[in-house]
Amino acid sequence: MKYDFSSIEKKWQRVWEEKGLFKAESDEKRPKYYCLEMFPYPSGRIHMGHVRNYTIGDCLARFMRMQGHRVLHPMGWDAFGLPAENAAIKHGTHPAKWTYENIEYMKGQLKQLGFSYDWSREIATCDASYYRWEQLFFVEMFEKGLVYRKKSKVNWCESCQTVLANEQVIDGECWRCGKEVVEREQDGWFFKITHYAEELLKGIDGLKGWPEKVLTMQRNWIGKSVGAEVNFPIEGMDEPLTIFTTRPDTLFGVTFMSISPEHPLALRLAAMAGREEEVRAFCNKWSKVPKRELQMEEREKEGVFTGAYAKNPLTGERVPIFVANFVLMEYGTGAVMAVPAHDQRDFEFAKKYGLPIKVVIQPKDQRLDPEKMEAAWEGPGVLVDSGEFSGLGSKEAKEAIVAHLEKTGIGRKKVSYRLRDWGISRQRYWGAPIPIIYCDECGTVPVPKEDLPVTLPLDAQLGEGGRSPLPTLEDFVRVKCPRCGRDARRETDTMDTFVESSWYFLRYASPHEETRPFDPDAIRAWLPVDQYIGGVEHAILHLLYSRFFTRVLRDLGYVEMDEPFTNLLTQGMVLKDGAKMSKSKGNVVDPDTMIKAYGADTVRLFILFAAPPERDLEWSDAGIEGTHRFLLRVWRHVTENLEPLRGASLDEQALKDAASKSEGLKALREKTHQTILKVTEDCGKRLRFNTAIAAIMELMNELNGLLEKTEEEKRDRGFWSVVKEATRSALYLLSPMAPHIADELASLLGEPVPLLGQPWPKGDEAVAQSDTVEIVVQVNGRLRSRIKVPRDASKEDIESQALHDENVQRHTEGKRIVKVIYVPGRLINIVVGGK
Repeated sequence: MKYDFSSIEKKWQRVWEEKGLFKAESDEKRPKYYCLEMFPYPSGRIHMGHVRNYTIGDCLARFMRMQGHRVLHPMGWDAFGLPAENAAIKHGTHPAKWTYENIEYMKGQLKQLGFSYDWSREIATCDASYYRWEQLFFVEMFEKGLVYRKKSKVNWCESCQTVLANEQVIDGECWRCGKEVVEREQDGWFFKITHYAEELLKGIDGLKGWPEKVLTMQRNWIGKSVGAEVNFPIEGMDEPLTIFTTRPDTLFGVTFMSISPEHPLALRLAAMAGREEEVRAFCNKWSKVPKRELQMEEREKEGVFTGAYAKNPLTGERVPIFVANFVLMEYGTGAVMAVPAHDQRDFEFAKKYGLPIKVVIQPKDQRLDPEKMEAAWEGPGVLVDSGEFSGLGSKEAKEAIVAHLEKTGIGRKKVSYRLRDWGISRQRYWGAPIPIIYCDECGTVPVPKEDLPVTLPLDAQLGEGGRSPLPTLEDFVRVKCPRCGRDARRETDTMDTFVESSWYFLRYASPHEETRPFDPDAIRAWLPVDQYIGGVEHAILHLLYSRFFTRVLRDLGYVEMDEPFTNLLTQGMVLKDGAKMSKSKGNVVDPDTMIKAYGADTVRLFILFAAPPERDLEWSDAGIEGTHRFLLRVWRHVTENLEPLRGASLDEQALKDAASKSEGLKALREKTHQTILKVTEDCGKRLRFNTAIAAIMELMNELNGLLEKTEEEKRDRGFWSVVKEATRSALYLLSPMAPHIADELASLLGEPVPLLGQPWPKGDEAVAQSDTVEIVVQVNGRLRSRIKVPRDASKEDIESQALHDENVQRHTEGKRIVKVIYVPGRLINIVVGGK
């Protein structure tokens, strides 16, 4: 019987669909499991990265369903965004037409791979039925003060003709097109994510199921700094210069002040001292430089003296005020105190401009001399020349000095964050319209909730260079003010597409709700997501925004949870020839081509087997061919032994009797139950699908080896009972990974199918417990043999058997045995030296 994978896969995909096998059930008696992979952008075709992501999720979803869970495993489309506009321009079509055609094609590709998605819950973020609720959230956030509009310097991508959030600028380039990003000033809408900074930071500690790398990235992005805000009086002015510092213990070492070129006091201070022209030129020069460039460590520190002086509030010393290119207005107060002895940046600046260096912290084991210092001492130590605080350690001094600042009214304890509010305005067409109206009489007015959605006009055509047509569409722009009825104009910016992906996982719980965003009972029944799967490149953008949005929706009364995703798996990339697949490198492997050549099950199995899920996977033509050969062996094993397998009994007593008569059958039963236990552990707890598959392969090897050696035993009905138990178990275990061939072979055996509707096999610990154990034998740390010994064998007996092993003797002959290292139940390492 030929393994016609193409016909078999189409057959079972049809059966699954007809039975509605993947529909999520709300049976409250069974535990829920919400498995979700990050939804794709409908770019036109899926790539191997998609295949890997979705195969991991599908394997897990199938496994959990067979484990007795009610499983929600949905799919949808992150459908708004620039690529659709760019493709529309390139192909002379409309973004909507291009997007929906791509969705249909990619949906067919996903079905071809046999993924167990509940397509009845499919969503596309470009549908008004989806983004109407996003607009509702915007209006309610506006009413709560969590959305505001301001003029600010923004990151501008000339190529994409739109604003980018800080998180979307990577090494000075647009995250989407890779072109240079510049800064420009304009009005825009912002989500107040900083309102949740502390809660987002604290919440990280509870994310026990997330990779530490992702948690660290989020902690660093939020960037909490605890310190003090201190007021330095300015000579000739009533208002002080307020600074933020994380090192109040160094206040006695301040020798100058640095302020941002954009600080509102910069030109006023210069005008007082008659240095306005020089300072203005400096400020104009550096105000045009993008912030990301100013933050580069290697950039030379430059400054200009304003001519003004401040007074150190603790010492009364007079310190000059400089405008410096490394101080950013966005962080802290836009002004910093400079302590060159204990800050490397200040040290370099002081050396360049001949400013004094004053040591106020001495390290434990050395004595700093400001005249001989070659670098700043930024570590802890004991305070010196610091008045009443001299002699205190750095940590103790920080607390004492802050207390003194608060007591005297000079300053106060302050917490600062690196996190900035999320700019969501985009000057693009293909996005969700921002539901705001501008009225000359009433000002900024949100669109009334009953008038939502503000629908994106689908008959609009992109302007020259992809410019948004919305500002030129009179029917769209001209509206009546909902408050006073006068002529008004509609906002023409659209929302950042990351807004849509910040809450889509919630909509899957009740995607057909027409009168509200979510059914509360459905949210309680399914959320939070139990396992979320996607790339680590989303660690800051999507994952942080989703955590923020979940909290906003909680505070708006839509959900009760704080965190959206209980467990997170960040899968590695799929590489070819050591590099990420790309058309420019000519190393792309097309999933359709592989499915046509080997079948979906082979592609799925190889993707899972080639590497642990969180590691990068190197594509191998030899590897996928080897995987296909394995499935052929499974196919031949069942089809060539079909008659005795179908006729064999799985009666437990028959199995025990057969195993008691034959060491080979006893070993096969042990291997069968060991494999069940291992695959269950690897799939359910460790997510190590590669080692689970390896275990199934080992079981099949032992099975085939037994069939080759025992012709006489095959005549015994008990023999086929044990073989059937192993075969049946292998098919059930293989089912989440290669579901089509598993269902086909199981049906040939007379098993109830589809296997997805059947319970997962149970491993028997007693049967799995072998009387013998396999010991790895190494010589000087290198594998030389494997031996089987009785489970209760002594170290001396194991050592003797290892030394008498034929292959081991070849590597120890004529050499001196230095020592023997034994790890009980696992390995023995024979260390040898010269003769």
